[in-house]
Parts: sequence; structure tokens; C-alpha cells
Amino acid sequence: MKIYIDFDDCLCETARAFTEIAKRLFGKDVPYEEVRFFNLQQSFELTDDEYEQLMLEGHRTEVLLSYDETPGASKVINEWIDCGHEVYIITGRPSSAYDASRKWLDNHGLEHATLFCLNKYGRDSFIKNSEFTLELEDYYKMNFDYAVEDSPMAFKFFEHLPNLKVMVYDRPWNRECELPGENYTRCFDWEMIREKVMNHGGRG
Repeated sequence: MKIYIDFDDCLCETARAFTEIAKRLFGKDVPYEEVRFFNLQQSFELTDDEYEQLMLEGHRTEVLLSYDETPGASKVINEWIDCGHEVYIITGRPSSAYDASRKWLDNHGLEHATLFCLNKYGRDSFIKNSEFTLELEDYYKMNFDYAVEDSPMAFKFFEHLPNLKVMVYDRPWNRECELPGENYTRCFDWEMIREKVMNHGGRG
């Protein structure tokens, strides 16, 4: 079994951290439950310069390493790995964040999970032709049985896999989104994700 897992807001509480960063840098006090857009510039009503500053601050190594784990994530993922399943963490983070992201995973007991940066959102800082980045053409050659994702903007990357079962991690910015099909299931925590995968035959 091959499993795709998004990093931010599936493995760690990135948006919660960004609400604090936006408040500290710009005095933008937007409670987490009111982060209605995946685009944080829109959610925090930032100028282009402010948004760039927010992203730079949020991707500093020490800041990335400080993000809290989403409860239960590493436990469930390691269960899958121990059962022999292949876990691929495919993040839209810029390539410059790879080393810190890899360290975060290792610090949380996820040394055996494979990490790739995929240029999902057209970021300028994406480094091409490195061993830890995926070009879209190479990504589209990959096959997955399950995916864990929170961003409606990323659903388009699953259109080439009609049999893929997508676990949509419930977040404020995806609650008003209509899920694309019956193979998409809204999940409220990692235990629910675990149960759904097991019920679909992913016991190992």
C-alpha cells in the first residue's frame, strides 16, 4: 500500500503557528477557527510585502522545528510503516525548507517516512533537479492507494488517480468546500484516518 501525506496541517499545526506569527508581526488577531482561506494572505488580509514577510518568518528553521505535531500523526504513520506500507510525505513547502522539515520528521520519530518537495503552488524558491524535489511530470507517474490532505487547492493533484481514497483532514478552510467525489472522506483526527484506512483493507 502506498500512502501520500501532506505535511502542513496534516502532520503539524502550521496554521495555528501562523496565527501567532501574524499577530506578532502585524497585529492581525485572527483566531484559528476563523482562518477561512487556505491562502493565508487572504485570511489575514495582508499586503504582498506582509505576506512575503510572513512566509519568510514561518519557514525559518527554528520556527519550522517549533511546530506542534498534529495529535496521533506519528503513531499512526509508524504503524503503517511497521506493517510494510510505503509512506510518502509530499509537501508544497519550498525546497529551502527541506532540511528543517526532514529534521522535524526525524525529531518526531518519522525517520523512515520519505519526504519530497513538490511545487504544488508555483513558488519561486522551488529547487529543480535535486534528490528531494519532485517535478510535476514525475509526480504524475507515481501511484497511491490513500492520501491525507487538507488543502482544497491540492485536490487537483489527485485527478489522475481515480481509485485513490482521500482522507480530508478537517480544517476551518476546507469546511465550506464540496468534496470532489465519494472517494473523499472528511476526517476529524488521526484515529479516524487510521480506522478508515483499516476498513478499506489497509491492515498490512
